[in-house]
Amino acid sequence: MSTAPPDSALIRQNRGGRWFMAFIGLSLAIIGGLFVFLMARSFTRAKEMRDWPKVPCVILASELDERRHDPNSPMEYRHRVSFGYEWQGQGLLGEKTTLRGNPWTNKRKLAEERLAEFSVGMNTECLVNPQNPEIAVLKPDSLAPGYSIWFPALFMIAGLGITVNALTGPRPSRGKGA
Repeated sequence: MSTAPPDSALIRQNRGGRWFMAFIGLSLAIIGGLFVFLMARSFTRAKEMRDWPKVPCVILASELDERRHDPNSPMEYRHRVSFGYEWQGQGLLGEKTTLRGNPWTNKRKLAEERLAEFSVGMNTECLVNPQNPEIAVLKPDSLAPGYSIWFPALFMIAGLGITVNALTGPRPSRGKGA
């Protein structure tokens, strides 16, 4: 029993479908890889911050900022803090609770809780970047990106699998015994 040779239009359509799936898979892998890279970088930076030297500091100002983008948007709030610290005999001023800065929120109560955490005149410790002592923070960044990096890694691996399968997957059979 012989089979008829595949129609050339069907072969072209199959080839086009394979290239389309390879493109989709590669796009998925690139996007997943980008997020893996960004999360790994964020995790590494947060981990390095835990090795920064701790120095005594004093809270000089602790205020609540308010803003409204336009008359129809809700009011947003942010805790703004300033603290003084000394690094190798030089007095410096810091303004960041975390390396990412002080986030805005539309929840006034949350901003007030952050405000209460650092009252004016309070003595505490800050972390100082030894490579750039003008950068100091009151809290290190979260290590959470390192614990959830698996999720974008799944997209990267799945995208690579789709690409490989599209380019090397099963070929049309020519029939048995031909």
